[in-house]
Amino acid sequence: MVFVGRVREDRDLKEDFGVHTGANVLRRRSRGDGDFVQVSMIVDAESEENEVIRVEWVQVLEPESMNNNMVSKCLSLPLRPTPLLIPANAISKTQNSSHSHFPTHLSFSTTKPTHYFPHTLRLFHSSSSSPLNLITPSNSSNPIDFDPDPTLTNDDLNPTTPSQRTLSGFEMATLWVSLVVGVPSYYLAGSLVDLGMSWWQGIATVFTANLILLLPLVLTGHPGTRYGISFPVLARSSFGIHGSHIPTLLRALVGCGWYGIESWIGGEAIFLLLPNSIKQSSSSLTQSLPWLGTSPLEFACFLAFWVAQLALVWKGIDGIRELEKYSAPILILLTWCLLVWSYVKAGGFGHMLSLSSRLSRSEFWSLFFPSLTANISFWATLALNIPDFTRYAKTQSDQIVGQIGLPVFMGAFTLVGIAVTSSTKVIFGEVISSPIQLLGRIGGFRTMILAIFGISLATVTTNIAANVVAPANALVNLSPSWFTFRRGALVTALLGIAFQPWRLLKSSESFVYTWLVGYSALMGPIAGIVLVDYYLVRGTMLSIRDLYSRSPDGAYYYSGGFNLAAIVALVFGVLPVFPGFLHKLGVLTWNIPPAFHVIYGNAWFISFFSAGFVYWVLSALRRKPHP
Repeated sequence: MVFVGRVREDRDLKEDFGVHTGANVLRRRSRGDGDFVQVSMIVDAESEENEVIRVEWVQVLEPESMNNNMVSKCLSLPLRPTPLLIPANAISKTQNSSHSHFPTHLSFSTTKPTHYFPHTLRLFHSSSSSPLNLITPSNSSNPIDFDPDPTLTNDDLNPTTPSQRTLSGFEMATLWVSLVVGVPSYYLAGSLVDLGMSWWQGIATVFTANLILLLPLVLTGHPGTRYGISFPVLARSSFGIHGSHIPTLLRALVGCGWYGIESWIGGEAIFLLLPNSIKQSSSSLTQSLPWLGTSPLEFACFLAFWVAQLALVWKGIDGIRELEKYSAPILILLTWCLLVWSYVKAGGFGHMLSLSSRLSRSEFWSLFFPSLTANISFWATLALNIPDFTRYAKTQSDQIVGQIGLPVFMGAFTLVGIAVTSSTKVIFGEVISSPIQLLGRIGGFRTMILAIFGISLATVTTNIAANVVAPANALVNLSPSWFTFRRGALVTALLGIAFQPWRLLKSSESFVYTWLVGYSALMGPIAGIVLVDYYLVRGTMLSIRDLYSRSPDGAYYYSGGFNLAAIVALVFGVLPVFPGFLHKLGVLTWNIPPAFHVIYGNAWFISFFSAGFVYWVLSALRRKPHP
């Protein structure tokens, strides 16, 4: 077998830029044609952030078994030119190993060529410096320099190339600005005040939830940056080559629901822009239909906004990235203008500061933990598929710095939402919690046009980045030969209509405690399983070759392509939450034990830790080696 080592970034060849190469034996296997070991190699080009890890099978050739004939066959392997070569004078660093028949560590040494290519590398036994096998560098223009299974890959699922890794920490932060500034985020803290919290308790709850979520967000983003893989490909490691469809499709369904919610908000903005003559022209257009749950005119505005978004989605991930980059400063400016307007019109924020909690101590804590869960689940979806974005980051530092923007921007924007909402009591004599209704009453036609533009821009940027990418990639992973990103996005948009978002937004209770808390019972266990698998079971070591292979010998094939341990852990994490969810929906009409209400109110936490623990135990019992 051929074992390949290369540096990730394209750079000018230098005599020595500190390349260190080493390999660790992961497992061994004996066949009729000899003994083989699976080794992982780390090529470190000046910094850990640029390292490349490759895992391959190589044949063990002990010194006494290497006759001249074998050496000549090794030397006859074809060597391909490559612009990314380890310098000829790179010094191999030997590690200590045990004296077992199969070495625990291997190291590399280079033979100095007369020119840069072809270039050869020999694999040595660490205790004797005897060659074990010959390896050659591959053409690095393609991130997959082997033959992947065609049913598991296409251009949208392949690891990102160095030229595609252009996302800086600043651009990651602007992504979060575009995601956070939107109607649901504005509405979230206000809904907590509406349920009885004081203004500072609502903001503190939102900030604490996002600070907690920052940890799984950064941890899940690590493999995306390190290996250049998306969430559907990462899920193959824990759930199996075919089992990965389970978590990705569950994540996709939630994304479809959010897509529908955001599109409905955008449709409300269009409805607000319509002249009163149209709204009052016919009662049949404005009256709500029982079977539909809304009026035909509002539904038509929803469909109009739904169609308009598809034009932006059709440009793919590059178009999305450009949209987020340039819309962020516009959204910040519009948010600041709204805050200044409310401050001037209300004569300060005295009314907001005077708002006190309407809850007793016990009532507050009974509300706090479900609200904390709801706010965590607000971005728990994106915390799962964040590798879809971090795979384009330049370095790990960039993705970490960019992620810190979430709790900061989320806390700041919810403060704006509460400040403006509380000011409406002074300005209009009534509390207007909906930003769309508020913007419709601010001023004249020009002001309304600007307001509608701001709402539409905020809605589109959040919707496309947070609710299109994950479902589209999940469908691509389901059938790479048929689905493309565009086709997946179209299916996502269609399913968004089926969720009937106008029903989900009918009250704070249904939005926070039915929708947000409900789906956190699915996102929590998936996150727990993926993180335990990547960090505790595999020690951050993944085999790119096996992630794109359906071979029964592959590290992630498990049982017919499904990892039963992950599926059992997922079920174990969801089941305790299920009775409380059914009771909240009204499916269970009889009283359930109070413990189920507590479990449902803390759905994300309980499902995350329980599923992760069960998966870790089952993986340990199976004694599955690293890939």
